[in-house]
Amino acid sequence: MRYRTRDAQGDYVFGRGTRDFEWNTPQAVAQAVKTRLALFTGEWFLDVSDGTPWDTHMLGQAARDAVDWVIRARILGTAGVTRIERYARTFNPNTRALTIQVDIDTRYGPATVKTTYDPFRHD
Repeated sequence: MRYRTRDAQGDYVFGRGTRDFEWNTPQAVAQAVKTRLALFTGEWFLDVSDGTPWDTHMLGQAARDAVDWVIRARILGTAGVTRIERYARTFNPNTRALTIQVDIDTRYGPATVKTTYDPFRHD
């Protein structure tokens, strides 16, 4: 598994050759989890059925029970993830942002993923 390294602001890192990539590391799997969670259903032209259904299944009162199931399924469906050790989800009602923090076991070791879905900042 290979993923391009990102800096503290989440931007791709360039100019360091092969050191710009995470190769078969817990951080590579964590990046894959973040990427899978950030992908909206229908957003990837090669497979419009893939993605996290943020707009269709994750909004509203009735969706609250399904949110954890959908997020966990996306995480566990990521290549390299073997188990979720700890899962926490917080919702900010003022901004409507949903923050997910999860500790995972990967085939390369443990990793922590923290990501936020903000419905007003999606491009």
